[in-house]
Amino acid sequence: PDDGETVWFLASRMTLKATAESTGGQYGLIEAEMPPGFSPPEHIHHRENESFYVLEGQLTFRCADRTFAASAGSYVFFPRDVPHSFVVEGDAPARILNITTPGGGEGFFVAGGRPAEGPGLPPAGPPDLEALRAATVAYGSELVGPQMQPSN
Repeated sequence: PDDGETVWFLASRMTLKATAESTGGQYGLIEAEMPPGFSPPEHIHHRENESFYVLEGQLTFRCADRTFAASAGSYVFFPRDVPHSFVVEGDAPARILNITTPGGGEGFFVAGGRPAEGPGLPPAGPPDLEALRAATVAYGSELVGPQMQPSN
């Protein structure tokens, strides 16, 4: 359970469980913990598909013009080249498994984040937008919209 490189990315904690290097390029697997209200800016991946398996919490996902709720046990698939985002709903954090296919996209979180300095979520503070923009370009993605807002 404690294996894998762990980074603080935006306001979340990401642990790389499998990488393109360890899977022969087939996929990347990340375990992520995110606080209530967390949302990445709407974005597009041009190199890989992105899937999510919800372990804990309530989330709202948006893929292109479709928005839907997901809770523990839900699986969500976003194909490459389609704008998407999500937000953690309610008062509790969420935990997900994030899968990128093919592998390689997991490096985005390392490039756009920083090594975790301890257990738990990072302290509150503004995101490093320069690192996020640089990682977006380096990993074949683009930011296309704002973060989602929780419905409650």
